[in-house]
Amino acid sequence: MTPTDSHFLSSTRAFYDAIAEDYADHFRDVIAGKPSDLEVLAAFAELVGEGGQVADLGCGPGRVTAHLASLGLSVFGLDLSGSMLAIARRENPGLRFEQGSMLELGLADGTLAGVVSWYSSIHTPVDRLPALFEEFRRVLAPGGHLLLAFQVGDEPRHLDRPFGHPVALDFERRRPEFVAGLLEEAGFTLHSRTERPPHAETGESAPQAFLIARR
Repeated sequence: MTPTDSHFLSSTRAFYDAIAEDYADHFRDVIAGKPSDLEVLAAFAELVGEGGQVADLGCGPGRVTAHLASLGLSVFGLDLSGSMLAIARRENPGLRFEQGSMLELGLADGTLAGVVSWYSSIHTPVDRLPALFEEFRRVLAPGGHLLLAFQVGDEPRHLDRPFGHPVALDFERRRPEFVAGLLEEAGFTLHSRTERPPHAETGESAPQAFLIARR
């Protein structure tokens, strides 16, 4: 792990540790009322198949993890933030949650049927995305599927003092065609690409993109 990796990982961890309880309360219904999001998650679950082993990477308080479990997947969550994981474990005592980095997954090659990165690649510097996608591919079995969700745009959104906490972080916005190109370079085949306008009711300020790719 390079010093740059260490810096952005520690900054991301500190940010979410500070805001975890407020974040979890504010985004309690993170996917409710968003039909396109629910359709994408359902399509992913159908591709993986009932009982498929899935990792929800950057799971936060575990809301998407729990939804994937309700769709019949054998899913566990992973996150950098211990405070986020405490909430996930408290609210979902029947599910498994682990602390760690998406860039260095402690999993054997080809062990998963699916990987989900639901708005969790948005803090990874662009020059580290190829390594991130290669790690996703490494842990997927041949024919396994990856689901990526992210905001669309060319400039990051800088968030300073969220909920009054003395922390700040950049949220990267990226073009779907650029991300799709990186996925193909990492050995994935794009299965589907979905975009939708921002959901103003939940404070979204940019279009959203969802890519499903196959190893």
